Amino acid sequence: MPAHLSPGASGALRRFAGWLARGSVGQPMLDGIDYWEELRASPSQMEIVVAIFVNVLELDEEGEPVNEKHAERRAAAWLHRYCTGELPPGEPDIEPWECRLH
Repeated sequence: MPAHLSPGASGALRRFAGWLARGSVGQPMLDGIDYWEELRASPSQMEIVVAIFVNVLELDEEGEPVNEKHAERRAAAWLHRYCTGELPPGEPDIEPWECRLH
C-alpha cells in the first residue's frame, strides 16, 4: 500500500500554498515586497520556493511536522533575496540542499 502524507504534513503544505497564493507568506519578513509581481516574470522560481519549504520541513516519527514556521521562514528568506538582492538582516544564507529540486 502506498504511503500518504500525514494529516499534519498535508495541512502544512496546504497552509503554505494558501499563504503563498494570498501574498502573505513570511510575514512580517516580506511586508512591502510584492513577490507575486516578481514570480510572474519567472514562474519557475515558484518551484524553488515550494522546494525550500518542503526540503526544510521536518516530520516526526508519525509524519507530523515539527518545524513548519521555520520552513516557511526559510522559503520567505529566499523570496526576500530573490526580490531585493539580499537576505533579511541576520538570516543565514540559503544552503544548496534547501533549494534542491527532486
